[in-house]
Amino acid sequence: MGLSYLVYPGAHHTRFHHALGCMHLMQKAIRVLHFKGIGITPEEEEALYIAILLHDIGHGPFSHAMEHSIVESVSHESISLLFMEKMNADFDGALTLAIQIFKGEYHRNFLHQLISSQLDMDRLDYLKRDSFYTGVAEGNINSERLITMLAVINDELVVEAKGIYSVEKFLLSRRLMYWQVYLHKTSLVAENLLIRVLKRAKELIDKSVALSASEALSFFLQHKITGQNFSSSVLEIFSKLDDYDIVMAMKEWSASSDVVLSKLSAMIINRDLLKIEISTQPFDVTTEKDKIKKCALLLDISEQEAQYFVFSGTIANQAYHQNKQNINILYESDKIVDIVQATDQFNLEALSKPVTKYFMCYPKHKD
Repeated sequence: MGLSYLVYPGAHHTRFHHALGCMHLMQKAIRVLHFKGIGITPEEEEALYIAILLHDIGHGPFSHAMEHSIVESVSHESISLLFMEKMNADFDGALTLAIQIFKGEYHRNFLHQLISSQLDMDRLDYLKRDSFYTGVAEGNINSERLITMLAVINDELVVEAKGIYSVEKFLLSRRLMYWQVYLHKTSLVAENLLIRVLKRAKELIDKSVALSASEALSFFLQHKITGQNFSSSVLEIFSKLDDYDIVMAMKEWSASSDVVLSKLSAMIINRDLLKIEISTQPFDVTTEKDKIKKCALLLDISEQEAQYFVFSGTIANQAYHQNKQNINILYESDKIVDIVQATDQFNLEALSKPVTKYFMCYPKHKD
């Protein structure tokens, strides 16, 4: 949930909660499929539990907020796979089947779909869990009903037609949760500030400025880590990082002699964030430049440094991707239809189209 707790104080649940919840739902899904005559071997069942438990293990501190900050151009899925491969070596190949399913390389595709698709155990858990902990009722999906309606045709996961309304609710809930929670403007500001805190810290360390940080965080601040040099020793250091390393560092850095780093850190620690505007249209470049100049004068810093406090970007929300691991509806006639064609809800076709919005952040000083 990153920094969502700044908006929703209850959102302090962890990825460990999520991993256990996903496995619980996977157990239910396997029981349902067994009941419907879908053969899943004990080896495949164990592999599914391993894969779903470890599917998010590659997330670093503050989840998606710092996914490409601590390491460069390496997704959390790639790091999850590195962890699984390392564990597979330690356990003499016991995770081989789980890795094949996780990567989508196993011949029974529906097993991969249970872990990663547009209607998987991951999404069925996090939407309901995040809705509960934030108190945003719009995300409260009927995961029990959705799992009960699952079936398999030609090794592809489908949903029985009786569950079509639950699927519609699921997609609408996903859309609303992204706007109300995951892309909430306060979370958006805080996450962008957090990214810039780390960027500034790296910049200062490159200039031989001493900064206090944990041993694990110091390593990633001092080294440029990419997919090419992400070795097993780097993975070991990465495993020691968590939110506390970052919070501790920011508390120290809020007293830094560097104005940029100290103010960025203090903004998050003290919850005194930048102002944010969100629009359906791109912001005028001239307006942004004017705000950068004013910020530079206000803080007595260069205009280049002021760009840490004045910046713009885009956010996008697409609840359903057509022609990409489709959610297919199974009718009693054995006819299979994509959810967008199957539904009588006009808004579901709209949910399959991406909506892009634009944002600009800047200090709260008077113009």
